[in-house]
Amino acid sequence: MERAAMIRKVLRVIFSAYLSFSLGLLCVPCCDIPSIATYFGTKGRYEEVNTYLINDKLAVNETLIRGASSTCSAVHLTAVIRHGTRYPTTKNVKKMKDFYNLVQSNASDWSHKLDLSQWKMWYTEDMDGRLVEKGREDHTNLAKRLAKYFPTLITEDNLRNGRVKFITSSKHRCVNSTISFKTGLIEYFGIEGEEFDHEVNDALMRFFAECARFVAEVENNKHALVEVDLFNDRPEMKRTAEKMADRLQVPYSQVTADSVEAALYFCAYEFAIKSINTPWCQLFDEVDAKVMEYATDLKQYWKRSYGHDINSKSSCALFHDLFRRLDQAANDHRSGHVSEAVTIQVGHAETLLPLLTLLGLFKDNEPLTSTNFATQTERVFRSGHIVPYAGNLVVVLYNCADGFRLEARLNEQPLVLPKMNTDLPLFDDVKRNYAELLQGCNPKTECELVNVQPRTMD
Repeated sequence: MERAAMIRKVLRVIFSAYLSFSLGLLCVPCCDIPSIATYFGTKGRYEEVNTYLINDKLAVNETLIRGASSTCSAVHLTAVIRHGTRYPTTKNVKKMKDFYNLVQSNASDWSHKLDLSQWKMWYTEDMDGRLVEKGREDHTNLAKRLAKYFPTLITEDNLRNGRVKFITSSKHRCVNSTISFKTGLIEYFGIEGEEFDHEVNDALMRFFAECARFVAEVENNKHALVEVDLFNDRPEMKRTAEKMADRLQVPYSQVTADSVEAALYFCAYEFAIKSINTPWCQLFDEVDAKVMEYATDLKQYWKRSYGHDINSKSSCALFHDLFRRLDQAANDHRSGHVSEAVTIQVGHAETLLPLLTLLGLFKDNEPLTSTNFATQTERVFRSGHIVPYAGNLVVVLYNCADGFRLEARLNEQPLVLPKMNTDLPLFDDVKRNYAELLQGCNPKTECELVNVQPRTMD
């Protein structure tokens, strides 16, 4: 009986492991992962969203592969992808330097400073958000996985014959991510001695910088992020700063909200770039990390998402571009010739998050504010889970027996669009759902500068 029970137990463990892998939940760490890694927000690794990639960078969920034997045939794919892992920007390096100098100048006995005496400041302002080697790997590997997922669209023939288009933001981290994505496809298909062009298009991939109303009402408006400022003065953030001051043995007055943010940057960047669980991470426990994640989410919510109407409306051009490509692909398929099978568009978190917001995704019943941290612990708006490094929205058009259908995936996981009851709805139903935006979301009029007062969404 004991032997039979043991066998049943082993079988349950094996089945559980298999099921976890198929759902992307199995994780046997390859390195020392900080306990707070899932709370890094937009500074988080793609692997914290899809943990099975920690063991195998090219792993895919085979149940999601729609090949030639599928009842529907794939017609077109558009992917909007954030750049890969990068160095901190000049602005953030300055914050990090200030905090590093603060800690160093107050460290009378480094042995009590959580071993930070062994850490040397190596970030420089000229790094300014440039792509790191890990960021190149992010896109190279993503390209290979997408080729596995969509074997009838991302093909060597389509690549060689110009039916795969590459569009990028002008920022170096995006251009280099695009080049890395192309490298991934070249390696995947074993192509030698051939290069593929890409187009730089900031009107699509950096629309937020070219939208005058967004720049005036949000980017340059000191009142637009008032909820973020208020949260910095809340007890949750103050307690986090005090706990850090205690750990560092420095006066409370010297550890500000910027100090705590800089400390989290040290932890997040060291891990994302070097896979190192640095002593800086020991300055936070899980409670602190959740507070800092909420602070990050508040900023993204009010600056890039539902906080202000113009945040999402600034992405009208990219929204229309997506549906235009899908419509064109459907028309081309009817005529028997598809000239553009795949479109790869590489931008920023600031590119992807407004588009997802315009599509009505990841909207909580209550808005994120400075006062509802405690009631938002189960929120769906967690920026690090939506737009980590190399975060991506993939939209695929299929020709099926009952018409054209649309599939959306976020970070390689099925995504059900608002008001749809399936992850493969009819394309016409999707367009009806977004009819108001398709007809009325005009990039020119939406971004026209009217006033400088931020308008909050209902």
